[in-house]
Amino acid sequence: MVRFREVVGIRMRWEEHGAGTPVILVHGIPTSPALWRRVLPHLTGARSLAWEMIGYGDSIAEGAGRNISVAAQAEYLLAWMEALGIRRAVLAGHDLGGGVVQIAAVREPARCAGLLLTNSIGYDSWPVPSVKLLRALGPLVRHLPSPVFKRGLLAMLMRRGHDNPAVGRESLELHARPYQKRGGAAAFIRQIKSLDVRDTERVAAELPRLRDIPSRVVWGAADQFQRLHYGERFARDLGAPLRAIAGGKHFTPEDHPEPIAEALNALVASAAAQNAT
Repeated sequence: MVRFREVVGIRMRWEEHGAGTPVILVHGIPTSPALWRRVLPHLTGARSLAWEMIGYGDSIAEGAGRNISVAAQAEYLLAWMEALGIRRAVLAGHDLGGGVVQIAAVREPARCAGLLLTNSIGYDSWPVPSVKLLRALGPLVRHLPSPVFKRGLLAMLMRRGHDNPAVGRESLELHARPYQKRGGAAAFIRQIKSLDVRDTERVAAELPRLRDIPSRVVWGAADQFQRLHYGERFARDLGAPLRAIAGGKHFTPEDHPEPIAEALNALVASAAAQNAT
């Protein structure tokens, strides 16, 4: 079910399913809460809330004139949790969303009942070279007609990021729609211009302090955007088990929902046990 709430003057959007321990799922670029559609049916005992980053998906218009950096998204996320009365939740993030939940957990660790990272940005792993190039070419790319943007740039990202071609084609159609409705290539360029690697570099040294929080790392081992050694580094710093998916590429929640759901269900069980205690 799609829900909306005005928080700090922003109309925030999320998709909510189920009941139980709150699990907050945060997507990356160029996706939306629909990224988690194949994970949600496998979650048990969870109130799943797939939050939409400001300036992304159907919230693209809300990003106009606002700070939509990864660090700012963490502040928006925490404000939204406060507005909904969510004191603690399992936080899960993919790609940019992984950076968002890292920062949120470092800033307010008491709110984090569990942490899952899957093919997440972190440390100095981003922006990736292709995104740096697009940022440099921004004045040209932003004027691409919507069909060219979809069939060219977005299709290239999906092809490189999916090891399941059928899911990749479905995902292209799904994630292209908000861009086609709300600014196209110009919206994408606005998103990538907001990216600043210092957002995750500033919290990198703090990650080992999260070791008291149950964590899991699930990684597509063949990811060309976020390499496996970053997943290994997260696992070491967080004291978390790492599940490397052989042949898996970047968009793990879409291509490999079962191992991600399995990790989340373990975190939900841990959080529920803590609450009972």
